Amino acid sequence: MEVRHDPEAQAARAAEREHAGGWAGADRDTRERTGRRGGGRRDWEEQDRSVGEIVGDLTSQVAHLARVEAQLAAREIGDKAKQGAFGGGMFALAGVTAIYGGAALALAAGIALALVWPAWLAALVMGVALLAVAGIFALVGRAKLREALPPVPDETMEHAREDARALRGRMDR
Repeated sequence: MEVRHDPEAQAARAAEREHAGGWAGADRDTRERTGRRGGGRRDWEEQDRSVGEIVGDLTSQVAHLARVEAQLAAREIGDKAKQGAFGGGMFALAGVTAIYGGAALALAAGIALALVWPAWLAALVMGVALLAVAGIFALVGRAKLREALPPVPDETMEHAREDARALRGRMDR
C-alpha cells in the first residue's frame, strides 16, 4: 500500500536531504566519474552515524510502520463491513422474495393444485415449498455474514506480528 500524504515522512525526507547536502555532491561526482548509478547506498553505509541518529531513525520508521499498519487495518475492516452489508442484503432479499413473489406463486400454484388435490393439501405443499426457498436465501445470507464477522483485520494483524518478529530478531543480534 502506498501512503501518499504522510507529513512526517515528508519532513524526514526533507531533513535527510538537508543532512545529506555535504556528501550528495560527492556522490554525484562519483557517479559521473564511474558512469554508475545507485552508489548512494554504499556511501550511506560508509558514513559514521551516532547511536542517537540510528535510534532516531528507528523510532521514526517504527512510527511510520505503525501508521501504515493502522491504515491497512482500517481498510480491511471497511472491506469486511462491505461483506457484512452484502450478507444483510441477502437476508432482505430473502424477506422480499418470501413476501411478494411467494404470495403470487402460492396463489397460482395453490389454484393449480386445488384442481388435482384437496384445497388444504395444495395450500400446505405451497407453504412448505415457499419456506424452503426462503430458507435457502437465509442460509446464503448467514454464510456471507459469518465471512464478515468478527470485523477484525486478520491480514493486517498477521503483517504486524511479522514486523514485530522481524524487529525482535534484529534486536537479538
